[in-house]
Amino acid sequence: MLRHHLLLPLMALLLFAPAVDAQEWTPELAMQVKRVGAVVPSPDGQLVVYQVGSAIMDEETSEWRTHIHLARADGSESRQLTRGETSATSPAWSPDGRWIAFLSSRTEKRNIWRIPVDGGEAEQVTDVTGSVGSYRWSPDGTRVAFTMTDPQTDEEAARIREHDDAQVVDGDIKMSRLYVADVGAELEGRSGRAITEGTMSVAAGGFDWSPNGRAIVFAHSPSPKANDGYTRSDLAIVDVQTGDVSDLATSGARESGPRYSRDGRWIAFNKSDDPVTWAFMSDVHVIAPDGTGERALGSTFDRQPTIVGWAADDRSILVSEARGTISQLSSVPVDGGAPRDVSSADMMVSGATLNVSGSHFGFVSQSPSDPPEAFVSATGSLSPVQVSHAQTIPAVPMGRSEVVRWTSDDGMAVEGLLTYPVGYRAGEPVPMVVIVHGGPTGVFTQSFIGSAGSYPIAAFTGHGYAVLRANPRGSSGYGKDFRYANYGDWGGGDYQDIMTGVDAMIDRGVADPDRLGVMGWSYGGYMTSWIITQTDRFKAASVGAGLPNLMSFSGTADVPDFVVDYFGGEFWEVPEAWQAHSALFNIEGVTTPTLIQHGEQDRRVPISQAYELRNALYRQDVDVTMVVYPRQPHGIQEPKLQLDAMHRNLSWFDRWVLGRNPDARLIG
Repeated sequence: MLRHHLLLPLMALLLFAPAVDAQEWTPELAMQVKRVGAVVPSPDGQLVVYQVGSAIMDEETSEWRTHIHLARADGSESRQLTRGETSATSPAWSPDGRWIAFLSSRTEKRNIWRIPVDGGEAEQVTDVTGSVGSYRWSPDGTRVAFTMTDPQTDEEAARIREHDDAQVVDGDIKMSRLYVADVGAELEGRSGRAITEGTMSVAAGGFDWSPNGRAIVFAHSPSPKANDGYTRSDLAIVDVQTGDVSDLATSGARESGPRYSRDGRWIAFNKSDDPVTWAFMSDVHVIAPDGTGERALGSTFDRQPTIVGWAADDRSILVSEARGTISQLSSVPVDGGAPRDVSSADMMVSGATLNVSGSHFGFVSQSPSDPPEAFVSATGSLSPVQVSHAQTIPAVPMGRSEVVRWTSDDGMAVEGLLTYPVGYRAGEPVPMVVIVHGGPTGVFTQSFIGSAGSYPIAAFTGHGYAVLRANPRGSSGYGKDFRYANYGDWGGGDYQDIMTGVDAMIDRGVADPDRLGVMGWSYGGYMTSWIITQTDRFKAASVGAGLPNLMSFSGTADVPDFVVDYFGGEFWEVPEAWQAHSALFNIEGVTTPTLIQHGEQDRRVPISQAYELRNALYRQDVDVTMVVYPRQPHGIQEPKLQLDAMHRNLSWFDRWVLGRNPDARLIG
């Protein structure tokens, strides 16, 4: 008799997790991999700060705790700068290089703190009633600008206490404002002074000081809602002293990420297509602070550049962008010339940050076999120096990864990453699981396969699986035309790209056609739910935060314009298209055993989507297990619950693909 389960993983996971085998990569080892980021060189390039996050899991704690580290830029020495049971994140050097600021909730609210580079206790810089979102030092180091969402009023708090708190949808939107506070101010002056107001919600991190410290350029949307923030963003400049705001760029495009040149003559920013599309195309533009002289610079390969900052001589702008399975840096000349590569095609460069002088940049690098670490390089030419040694994981075998390419049914060239099982022998067909990324404009890059995630790649390879991660049409990293090639066609060409990838791995003698599994999160969950309605080739599936019903998704998600853009109209205008591409309207006859995982507090893909899929499979006697993760948004955040998700996926595919006896506590 088939069993159907709806599970809430509230148990103490460490009590039933299997013991770590030193010869096999496990989810427990994945949780030991540190999160490294925010690598920022000092103004003179001699030192560098970075943050390291560790999974803390004890009886009453399940969190990623992050602290700041300080290192010499030559890699000769490093030390932990902040400590304690409260995270410290987002480090930033003062312009004179004497202080390092950071964000922390040491006083319940997230505030800006600073600590002297030479050692000593941290000092609180702000004391706000809400929580600081992002911040920037003023050029002279005497002030900080920061964003903060409108805090709850005393009247609102009283109504909540009195249970008289009925709410009107969109009736009282809390805006994100821009504030300025004096560094070193007395306690009463640390709350800062709001310099924006009205219906302008300032984008977190989307602002920059003018070099003379008199003005701040910022990106703003009509509300902080995700739908507005993605599709509607303009630029404005505010006078820091008076609060007077003047428009800078207000077209139908999305203008974002403004950065002043060092001489103050120009502001660089990203400008999207007009009207904005969700697959998103943008170029770097420059404009004078008075709003004149706007022009587009040379287009990058993928036309999705992220501005890192201006070069020291103001003659070019450093940007980052996906290029196939690698994240690369490029330099975009201000004179309109073609962008040139700064980093090599065989090195992952992510999270790049320039120092204030433009002489050095910090970044994180990793590979499928090497965990993430912090690096620093001079900007003149790539000369990376590893400055962190954060990872202390044991040397445990894991599968080898390589880039693979194949041709889809319609001739489209497709690329992906294939990871072989541990000890693989050429020509021997093995079980294979396919992972589909989110987005759909996500992309699988050459990141460390042992890191924590719902789908533990290295652990799968230890269990004898090959793992295929395809980048089907719609993915970033392969140019604008490829990214837009799935418009109006979800489950069409992208499905064929994945299935021809499976066939290519079978033809190579890698994949056993009788032992296949498929899984994915978000859009990957959509594709997984779609795949099981189109084929019974897969012995098992795992749907994470999927959207099997495009109509009900669009009616409940925080991004209601998303599917409308991809399908060219509302579901009442083109109902046939929405139904034809929704798994729920094609679900009759599905037989694939399916695991469903979903965060209870997911606003991007509401959990009702998971219940719809679970009930449709249940009513057809398909073996289905649904797991609800309390408190979790669109991605699982808490380490214990991440560990749970990894173990459940391993157990699910071991049962249905390998025929192993499952752990009943993991599959119900």
